[in-house]
Amino acid sequence: MAKNSLKEGDRIPDFSLPNQDGEMVAIKDRLGKGPLVIYFYPKDETRICTAEACSFRDQYEVFQEAGADVIGISFDSPDKHKRFAEKHRLPFTLLSDQKKEVLKAFGAPTLFFGLVAGRITYVVDAEGIIRHVYHANRQASQHVDEAINSIKSLQQT
Repeated sequence: MAKNSLKEGDRIPDFSLPNQDGEMVAIKDRLGKGPLVIYFYPKDETRICTAEACSFRDQYEVFQEAGADVIGISFDSPDKHKRFAEKHRLPFTLLSDQKKEVLKAFGAPTLFFGLVAGRITYVVDAEGIIRHVYHANRQASQHVDEAINSIKSLQQT
């Protein structure tokens, strides 16, 4: 991970990014309603990224039952996100960070000399405090399992 990476106990930065429909999403509007799972991923329509998105899709009901929402972020354009979301029936929000500003604000890792986002998942409580961070580039479905376990432990506290 980058040396200035946000970690457990840190507050997430305030940000706004366009979603797959081209509408601006302000993270402050999502806080206060329940936990968030924010995951950064390298690229739409690649093998591992598609597997990860589909794993989140397949477990989305579990997140919803726990009062949590899922947000995926990559450098891809809103149009590319829209095609990706429609093709794979993704029920959650995809945000476009084409300027890499949010990725940098999180201090999240990048791959290939900063050309693509690394694969990292943050579980954030309703107040915007990071409660769990999971980083593994090749273990797509493990991000979902880690997030579910973290959300469940938040419910118990």
